[in-house]
Amino acid sequence: MTAPAHPTTPATTTVPLSVLDLSPIPSGSTPAQALRNTVDLARRAEAAGYARYWLAEHHLATGVAGVSPALVIQLVAAATERIRVGSGAVQLGHRTPLSVVEEFGLLDALFPGRIDLGLGRTGFRAPKGGGTPPAPRRAAPRTSGRPRACCCLRRTTSAGCSARRC
Repeated sequence: MTAPAHPTTPATTTVPLSVLDLSPIPSGSTPAQALRNTVDLARRAEAAGYARYWLAEHHLATGVAGVSPALVIQLVAAATERIRVGSGAVQLGHRTPLSVVEEFGLLDALFPGRIDLGLGRTGFRAPKGGGTPPAPRRAAPRTSGRPRACCCLRRTTSAGCSARRC
């Protein structure tokens, strides 16, 4: 019995790389610029050969523009050609399962074979025996007077949300 032949050169294995983007709002910038940065990074990732571009969902987080994965996925998928685009966990505590299925079904119809759906849960769960989940805690108001981003993605002062939602 002879030993199996070994290649003279080591085999190379490619590992598909992905990007996870929170769509951060840089200091002194705007949510609109943060979303433009996200689209630009996605284009660069696609050009560099990355396999996937994941978008994270975060709520009530100052400095993060990624509050609606489906909307940001649409922006990124429309601006790219081949890279797969997906959610790094849609938080089911904030949406109904039906709305998520419909949103991502529509995205898949627009960008066939390129959309990935990641699901997650939040800390806001319905109490045992039914009822509604507790309201999320709001961050303490800033007192520095510096501009900040709020949940409606409008620039405000420390006095509160310009849309009176925060």
